[in-house]
Amino acid sequence: MAKTATFAATHFGVAFSVAYMLTGSIGISSTLALVEPAVNTVAYYFHEKAWLRFGRGPDAAKPVQHFGHAHAG
Repeated sequence: MAKTATFAATHFGVAFSVAYMLTGSIGISSTLALVEPAVNTVAYYFHEKAWLRFGRGPDAAKPVQHFGHAHAG
């Protein structure tokens, strides 16, 4: 959870800065900076869950046995 929270804070700063440079509007930049990272943080959480289940999660570091030889996964 701490990783997700720090990611959200960093993302907020980046989103606000980019939006402000593009629009010059504090109001629009603030709205974008609040909405976009909030949605992205939720997407990131589910991405992590899917990555652990279907991607290269903790078991990826274990060697894979092929025909009696160990190979790094």
